[in-house]
Amino acid sequence: MDNKPKIMAAKIISIKEFEKHNKSDDAWIIIDGDVFNVTKFAGLHPGGEQILLEYAGQDCTDVFFGLHRNEVLVKYAPRLVVGRIEGAEARNSENKIQTRDEISKIPYAEPSAWQGFASPFFNESHIKYRSQMRKFLCENILESAEQGEIDGISPTDEIFSIMGQNGLLAARIGPGEHLRFAPKMIGDVPVEKFDYFHEMIAHEEIARLACPGYVDGLGSGMCIGLPPVLQFGPEWMKEKVGHEVLTGKKRICLAITEAFAGSDVANLKTTAVKSADGSHYIVNGTKKWITNGHDSHYFVTLCRTGGAGMGGLSFLLVERGPGLETKKIKTSYSPAAGTAYITYENVKVPAGNLIGFENAGFLHAMYNFNHERWMIICYIVAGCRGMLEECFKWANQRQAFGKPLLHQPVIRQKLARMVAETESVYSWLLNLTYQMTILPYDEQSEKLAGTMSLVKYQSTRCAQMISDEAVQIFGGRGITAGGQGKFVERFMRTNKFAAILGGSEEIMADLGIKLAMKDIPANAKL
Repeated sequence: MDNKPKIMAAKIISIKEFEKHNKSDDAWIIIDGDVFNVTKFAGLHPGGEQILLEYAGQDCTDVFFGLHRNEVLVKYAPRLVVGRIEGAEARNSENKIQTRDEISKIPYAEPSAWQGFASPFFNESHIKYRSQMRKFLCENILESAEQGEIDGISPTDEIFSIMGQNGLLAARIGPGEHLRFAPKMIGDVPVEKFDYFHEMIAHEEIARLACPGYVDGLGSGMCIGLPPVLQFGPEWMKEKVGHEVLTGKKRICLAITEAFAGSDVANLKTTAVKSADGSHYIVNGTKKWITNGHDSHYFVTLCRTGGAGMGGLSFLLVERGPGLETKKIKTSYSPAAGTAYITYENVKVPAGNLIGFENAGFLHAMYNFNHERWMIICYIVAGCRGMLEECFKWANQRQAFGKPLLHQPVIRQKLARMVAETESVYSWLLNLTYQMTILPYDEQSEKLAGTMSLVKYQSTRCAQMISDEAVQIFGGRGITAGGQGKFVERFMRTNKFAAILGGSEEIMADLGIKLAMKDIPANAKL
């Protein structure tokens, strides 16, 4: 799909000619210098025929942008524009309104490296990767994402295949040997040069789709469900499942959370009892709030194989089959995420599907939490940045009390707070990501866990504030599921997911300080 309005060598229409078309049966209007013939369209206008026809023969640019997003012009302009009014500056790449696939020129809408500042973290490969990733998503995913978000329809097999064939699924798992499963990489990044900053960009750009439920449906469950297989699974499992999932042929999710055990993972109740001959396990229990669970083929399931507590848990790769059922759970974001309640009733699982060591599942789960939390931070900070862009645009175009909102000191105070909080968290995230590029994976778990927890805590606190201020800036539009404030409404309704998933804010704050306490010198006294 091409999201760009065409820059046409438009026919020049004189003022005198334009003013003739001011009747209900012959209605032309001007929007941003372009002349639209809306005579036939008026009857199809979602806001009603009369409100459109009353502007026949007039320039209604301010009125239009007070009610609509630019994407409305992208959709309708090609068949309604009849020319450009005389005196209007000719259309060119500099004066056209930016589209979704371009790097934004709005202040703070992009990381500073994309707004003319030097960066010690990003190089030319990263610059190219973001540009190509954004174009890829806009051309191949955006239209389906918008429709899927509204209709609650999960991404299709075709979408997963497109992502797999272009290396996007593999990129979301990060650097590593699994990148060999990708036929090619967006931006032509050599797999040996692919780093956590490339992965960070992939997560940020997917978040920019601003379709929270559909975005989770694009494989958030894979991002946390496949790593245990790749890190601890037997070789046959790494090859078979890794290839199937990363090429988009199969889907996978992580099944840990239960109605009985959320943050208290050590006390989950789903059981896996080994058969007398040791050839298989019988799994019984339930899992709840499992992202992508309804659409998955594989379930990386944490079960109780031993005694009580963390020492009795194991990971099993459970394939969809007899005894395993999934039901969608209605949440505050789109059903496109495939969030599921899972029941296991005497599910027979081959003993060879054990991931890692028996009764070592808790340690394996903890090993992956750092990366999961980092991924969530990338998404939520990108969402905050998206809100900054929306608010700057709206405050620039919205007229109130005779001038744009941006001229009101109270609005500038809100924007200042939003910018300061977002950029502060992002700077902390950049430092963490840099540490990830130089530390082995096991050292990351040891050295970064506490800080990662605190950054996740701060990022979701920031998101809550950003959401609150954005809704205030947009007013009624910020709580309307459509139109100019639709992205603000979505962010308001769904940002709390990040404050719960991967460890709640309270757990993150406490864990961060508890781990910091271990490093306090014994002689630390005033």
